[in-house]
Amino acid sequence: MSSTVVNKDNRRIQRYSLSLPARVEVQVDHKFSWNEVTRLEDVSAFGAAFNLKRPVKRGRLLVISVPMPRQLRCYDYLEPQYKIWALVRRCMPLGDNPAAESYAVGVAFVGKSAPSTYADNPAKLYDLSEREDGGLWQLTDADPNPDEADLPAYLRRHTRFAIPESLLIEMLDENGEVVASEVSVTENISVGGAAVFTSFDVGNGAFLRVKSVRHDLSIISIVRGRHLGADGIVRLHLEFIDHLYPLEGIV
Repeated sequence: MSSTVVNKDNRRIQRYSLSLPARVEVQVDHKFSWNEVTRLEDVSAFGAAFNLKRPVKRGRLLVISVPMPRQLRCYDYLEPQYKIWALVRRCMPLGDNPAAESYAVGVAFVGKSAPSTYADNPAKLYDLSEREDGGLWQLTDADPNPDEADLPAYLRRHTRFAIPESLLIEMLDENGEVVASEVSVTENISVGGAAVFTSFDVGNGAFLRVKSVRHDLSIISIVRGRHLGADGIVRLHLEFIDHLYPLEGIV
């Protein structure tokens, strides 16, 4: 999250190891949101790092409330809680367990309010544009096909692999109870989502539970798209919500 800044702001981009309590709120879509109380690992005026119990997709917006020291704020200097929108720049599982219990998240602060396009589509992904005046980071629409060859693996968007991974798919009702299930395989899969063959009649926004017997792993997922293939079989495009899928030994 480092970048060239105006000289007078150089002191404000310094990272501080402050273990401040923070409330993180994530709006997955219009129907589903979650929040978690955590502690910052480090922070500057322009970003922060902390751990969460579930992953957040790179490029997604979230909002953080934290008792930030006044010298690191860009507004609301007298408010007890500093509420600021942030863009997820990295999310890495901690430890070697495929069913990771914690994820290291790094964010860039982008301002007091979300962009107008966020209200229409909370799942929309964004990227950062250059800061020219030393202020908070500015947002731009995420490139659907970014060139990430020079980025380390943990900063790349989730590459899909055309691999038939066997999964148990469970349809959930509003109370999280299983109302139907089927064994399926993926058409493609990444650490953050998959396209799966299905006979389920569900639309965008529906929640499914994906289980892998091989990994002894259960993941809550949300349907992001659906299409009928030339073979007459429906594919559901899933985003994994509470865990990343372990691809070690598969790719």
